[in-house]
Amino acid sequence: MTTVRFLGVGEDKPKREIRVPAWLASYLQALPLTLILGFFLLLPILLIGVVSFWDYDFAQMYPDFVTFNYSETLGSWVTWKTYLNTFKYALMVWAITLVIGFWVAYFLAFHVRTAAMQSVLFLVCTVPFLTSNIIRMISWIPVLGRNGLVNTTLVNSGLVSQPVEWLLYSDFAVVLAMVHLYTLFMVTPIFNTMMRIDRSLIEAARDAGASGVQILANVIIPLAKPGMAIGTIFVVTLVMADFSTVQVMSGGQSASVALMMKNQMSLLQYPAAAANAVVLLALVLVMVAAILRVVDIRKEL
Repeated sequence: MTTVRFLGVGEDKPKREIRVPAWLASYLQALPLTLILGFFLLLPILLIGVVSFWDYDFAQMYPDFVTFNYSETLGSWVTWKTYLNTFKYALMVWAITLVIGFWVAYFLAFHVRTAAMQSVLFLVCTVPFLTSNIIRMISWIPVLGRNGLVNTTLVNSGLVSQPVEWLLYSDFAVVLAMVHLYTLFMVTPIFNTMMRIDRSLIEAARDAGASGVQILANVIIPLAKPGMAIGTIFVVTLVMADFSTVQVMSGGQSASVALMMKNQMSLLQYPAAAANAVVLLALVLVMVAAILRVVDIRKEL
């Protein structure tokens, strides 16, 4: 049995006690979080799933149970091409942010000696987050444009005879902007994991004659895998849900699943957008489950 004590207002001693079974006490403790997650997470997802089976026309939706939203989504080659394009962006951004994030975290964790300097440098990395994603994304346009900073420098230096066209409004611009936006989401969990690595393990490996590369490959990287997995989940989910970066930085020449859903909602095709959201959610959950099967991240949570 577990004793639950209730305090009166302004009292230091319990006003009354209620004895409840231990199993019921654990459920009561988990009840507030369960209600919050159920109302703000599970209920919206359930509503999206319900709406994905509704019928619709150019003006409104009709409660029904139809499957053509999914058949149109899964049976269109345009949709599959859009999904492949989204996965391409996710893979490229993940690979680049993983490399950059790992080495930034490695430098902060093992080459910066004082905790105060580590905190200062980490805060410097977070400075861009003081502005919105839209502002940081648009800031690349005057840098990469035809008459932008990069092209002006290349032309004036004689490296190229005319401005480079593919710097802006291309897949290159989309990936570059996403890397700029989401690298910190890879740095933070990897840095947190590396700070938990016992330094005596590194000293023991060094005393055993291991080189720096061997220490990195056999000690640091295996122990940093949980942080890398968490960063991967962050970056992949953010990239697959991003529509504004694809729309602006590609100049409307490319597409993603999130952008397709945004266009469907602008045309009041909410059931079709809901069906795409359900399919995308299922794919993301499969990817997350695959990551969790490979790497155990429970120690980091």
